[in-house]
Order: sequence, then structure tokens, then C-alpha cells
Amino acid sequence: MTFGVLLLIIVAIAAAGYVLGRQRARNASGGDTRRLHSLTGYHGQSVMLFSAVPALLLLGLWLLLQPMLIENRVAGMIQPGDIPEGGSAELVMSDVRRVADGLDLVVAQGALNESDLAAMRADLTNVRSRLAEVGVAVGSEISPNVFQAAKEYRRLDTRFGTAMTIAVIAVALAGFALSLRRITPEYRARNVSEGFVLTLFIASSLVAILTTFGIVASLLVESVHFFQLYPAKDFFLSLTWNPQFRGGSDLGIWPLLWGTLYVSFVALLFAVPVGLMSAIYLSEYASKRLRSLAKPAIEILAGIPTIVYGLFALVTVGPFLRDYFAQPMGLGSSSSSVMTAGLVMGIMLIPFVSSLSDDIINAVPQSLRDGSYGLGATQSETVRQVILPAALPGIVGAILLAASRAIGETMIVVMGAGAAAKLDINPFEAMTTITVKIVSQLTGDTEFASPETLVAFALGMCLFVFTLGLNIVALYVVRKYREQYE
Repeated sequence: MTFGVLLLIIVAIAAAGYVLGRQRARNASGGDTRRLHSLTGYHGQSVMLFSAVPALLLLGLWLLLQPMLIENRVAGMIQPGDIPEGGSAELVMSDVRRVADGLDLVVAQGALNESDLAAMRADLTNVRSRLAEVGVAVGSEISPNVFQAAKEYRRLDTRFGTAMTIAVIAVALAGFALSLRRITPEYRARNVSEGFVLTLFIASSLVAILTTFGIVASLLVESVHFFQLYPAKDFFLSLTWNPQFRGGSDLGIWPLLWGTLYVSFVALLFAVPVGLMSAIYLSEYASKRLRSLAKPAIEILAGIPTIVYGLFALVTVGPFLRDYFAQPMGLGSSSSSVMTAGLVMGIMLIPFVSSLSDDIINAVPQSLRDGSYGLGATQSETVRQVILPAALPGIVGAILLAASRAIGETMIVVMGAGAAAKLDINPFEAMTTITVKIVSQLTGDTEFASPETLVAFALGMCLFVFTLGLNIVALYVVRKYREQYE
């Protein structure tokens, strides 16, 4: 039984519990619902919760533990001779999982039956071709032990799946029956329902914290795994990025980090002055009618998909910069460049800086403006010496948000800056960023346990640390200036 069908069964049991719970509460009241401690809806909710929540918790826990238990049992079937030279046990286990999935597809499509699988262990020459027919690629030759481990993996997965279905449905029905029996006029169903809602609120408030820990933990674990396969010294000190999935890779981070900082710097160099000056004009100088038209028009830029910006960079901005700047100045002949991606990204970032800065400037108390005017200051002096210092923490936050958005952008860089990883100061040369290479290393038919794939997690960890450091520096600057201003 598939996961979706099992989930629908649980939902159906819970829905039936809600209806029957309300009906049983009415029957228990003898026709006068005022005798009940709680409304009939609360009784229905209590039955629904006891039917669904324990079953869903068991389902989630089972799905989490089942792969680990199966792999621990199957891993013992892999012998040292089954691990190819230069490979690892993880690579072999990846092949085991792929072969097991492929066998499921082959059997499901009717190309083989269970008796055929038993005979295939003696002749493995056509296993790879059979798997390739259903779209499953295996990284290395399939040894008899690997094939047998895949069959065992498939058998255990089927057996555990059947046991999970029986256990989850049994728990749902048990909760359904027990909660129905508890319904009496004195039963405090409202307390049960409201207690669950309170628990749900607490769990929701912890989602952000737990998600952050989960992201950091996943990046950290896979990064440690990468550095066990690839020297950390070469990763942090090498000036060459040249992944070769057949071996001999150079995975230095500096070309990617330089491209990320260079493109982000060009984008912020364009977006921050334009966005900040437009925010000052809209909040302090523009009429209400002009502001009502200009502010929504600027914010429309934030709603345009990044793929559209990428096409704009590829078709319009790139050729324009190449034909009128790069080629006449002898700086390059490619339409993909740092300047192309930076300018288009800067246009995308304008509403992030403008809209947030405008809201912050408007939040500055009018009394500060009046006091400045009362001392004889002009409007421009008031903006420069009173309003901007008071709004600085919010403006720094807007710039920081724009910087984080620029560092994490991918599509505009792919289509506007190219994919060349190199160290160069020429803004009209093609370069790439960390985010682009994270995507390229994790996509395609590659082995997940190889250094060339795991390097994506190390790149993500470095990007996370860099962004965190940027936030800490910005927070320090804001607090320092706020102390001086206050």
C-alpha cells in the first residue's frame, strides 16, 4: 500500500470519528446537550484527534527509522571485494538502493517476475541493461553480493511496508474505539481539544528554531563527510575549481567565492543608491498622488520571477553591454558577464531597499522633523542629519536583506554571468557563484556519496557561515551607531 493511500485511510477514519463522536455525545446526553460538559463538536474533535494523531506519529517515526534498520541489515552482505578501488561503502549502498528500486520497476512493468529474479543471480550480464530500460543507472558493475543485497533490501522494504500499514491502521482504529468509549456527559472533551491546540501552537513556534538547527545539522554532517573524502586544505586554499567525476578533481572554493562577492557587490552598488534615493524622495519630497503611483510601480519589480530577469539579462542587457562597452573597450566579447548579472540583479533588488527604507523613514517621529525645522535647518539638512541617522538601523536591515538576496540568487547568474569559475577583476568576463555550483553539483546522474557531489554541502556551509558573519557585523554596526545617536 502506498503512502498516499495509507494517509487517506487515516483521514477517513478520523472523519468518521468526528461524525460518530458527535452522534455518541448527543445520545449520551439523552437528547439534552446542556447536560454535556463540552459541546458535541469538542467530542467529535477528541475522537478525531485520538484516531489520527497517534497513527500519524507512528507513521512518521516508522518512515524515519525503516531505512536505517534495513540498511544496517543489508550492509553486512557487502564484502570488501565488492567495493571498487577508490570508492566507498556508501557508493555501493547507493547502487544497492538503485538496483532495488529498479527491480521494483521491472517487476511492476511486467518485464520480469519473482522467479526470474531468483535466476538472474547466476547471470548478471543483462541486469544493467534491464535496469537502464526503466531509467535506473548504476554507478559500477553489479556483483553477485550487490545483487543479492538489493533483493534482500527489496524484500525487507516490502515486509516493513506491510507491517507499517497494519500497525498504523491498527493504532488509528484503537484510538477511534477507545475515544468513543470515553464519551460521557462528564467527559471534558473541550479540555482535550484545547490542549491539543495549545500544543500545536507551541510546536508551530518551535518550527523556525528546529528548522534552523536541522539546516545547520544537515549541512554540517555532509560537510564533515566531504572533508573525510577530500582534503580541507585543498578546498580552502586551492585557487582552481575543476570537478571531474572520474577522478582528479580540483575543488577550490576561492573562484566561486570571488564570483559570488563580485556579482553581489555590483548588484548592491547599483541597487542601494537608487533604492535609497527613491525611498527618500517618495517619503520626504513626493506628493501623495505621485507616491500612490510610484511606490506600487517600484514594488512590482519584486513580484517578477527571477527567470524573467534572467531572460532579460540574456537577451537585452548582455548583448547591449557587449556591443557598446565590452567590445569597443577591448574588455571582452561575451554577453555573459559579471556586469550583466550584477546590473539585472541590482534592478531586482531595488524594491527590497526602496520599500523597506521608505517604511522606516516614514516611521521616524514627526517631532524630530519639527524640531529640526524649528532650529532653522533646511529640508535637505533635516533629511541628512536627523532622519537618516534615526532610520539607519532599519536602512541597514534593508541593505542586509538585499545583500542576502543577492548572495543567494541563482537563475540570474546562470543566464547572465555564465558558469566559468575563475579569479578575474574584469567585470565583462563570465564568472559564476557558489549557489550556481551547488545546483550543478547536485543535479544530474551522479553518485551522491562522491566528493564532487558532497562538495555542494561544504559550499552551502561556507555560504551560511559567510551570511551569518555578515549579519553579526551589521548588528554590531547598528547597535554602535544607535548608542551614539541616543
